[in-house]
Amino acid sequence: MRKTRWLVKSKNPLTAPAISHCLSRVVDRKFVLGEDEREMFRMFMRMYENFSGCRVLSYCLMSNHFHILLEVPPMPEGGLSDEELLRRLRALYPENFVAGVAGELVEAHKSIAESSGSIALVEAIHARFTYRMHHLSEYMKGLLIRFTRWYNRKHSRTGTLWEERFKSVIVESGTAARTIAAYIDLNPVRAGIVSDPAEYRWSSYGEAIGGGKKGNGKKARAGLVRAWKCTEGVCFDAELWPEVSRLYRRMMGIALDKKAGRASVVKTGQSVRKNAAELLASADNETSLKDLGVAKMLRCRVRYFTDGAVIGSREFVNEAFVNARERFGPSRKDGARKMRGSGVVAAAGILWSLRDLQKSPVGEAAANRGVRC
Repeated sequence: MRKTRWLVKSKNPLTAPAISHCLSRVVDRKFVLGEDEREMFRMFMRMYENFSGCRVLSYCLMSNHFHILLEVPPMPEGGLSDEELLRRLRALYPENFVAGVAGELVEAHKSIAESSGSIALVEAIHARFTYRMHHLSEYMKGLLIRFTRWYNRKHSRTGTLWEERFKSVIVESGTAARTIAAYIDLNPVRAGIVSDPAEYRWSSYGEAIGGGKKGNGKKARAGLVRAWKCTEGVCFDAELWPEVSRLYRRMMGIALDKKAGRASVVKTGQSVRKNAAELLASADNETSLKDLGVAKMLRCRVRYFTDGAVIGSREFVNEAFVNARERFGPSRKDGARKMRGSGVVAAAGILWSLRDLQKSPVGEAAANRGVRC
């Protein structure tokens, strides 16, 4: 029997949303996701985003795996209006199907007005679809099944495409969310595919900069703004992208100017040039962890970000531990574990993990340190 996924109850969904870092790999880790496949996956990802009410904050689609940082807000109080339900259905279903559901709703309301029916009729129509909304597992299940069916038809194959049940790590809003968003966008840099994440079009940052094949990048920009500013009560406001993009690039350790990593500052009336490292190492570089080491850390494979179960402040991780106390033996007194290894020095005392990855599966190179560079 599968264990239920970790749960951290949000005290304020606006400023402390439920966020998860989701990851899945192609079976046998084969490199089968070409340009057409990645474009189609992104299209399905956005379709299910529009349908489910879940929001993608950051993502990266590689040739044999993907990462998605997903916010799962609660269902609105009182549920969805009929109009909102129909709008969401249009993200997945053809217009004739949506028209059929609209007709059912009209008839249900008519029977209520004539006292021959009850509101339960309307609720039953909504329930056929809303159980799949505002739900992490349902979002991922729908996305992966839809893409697998498309992929199997295109390549005349059958069977599963993904090697196992998708992984998910609960991520605290604020510093943890910003850090993991950048970690996700830096996947193609770590893989040696590009030197600047802006050059990789199948990622949230690449889409935000380049617009994607069929979009203007607004949704990607809005997602990254939310990842960066949700603790300030800021929703998905793409208009704040100019401010966030500057901070985001600093956090990733990427030069702020296109001219070989240089940025201009004015000192004593003269123009002074600073290189990227000097700028990032300044006393207040406005990044999440406020340290040049974060850029170095994000260029390593940090297992905590994919296997740590819960990532965030010590208080946040301990709250998750209390909510899932039955999963642990009586000898364990709290949940928060330090991230170990030289590669995660920048996160020391700021980010904590629920799992101690010193004890790692056999065969994971460098797993005892939780970091692989």
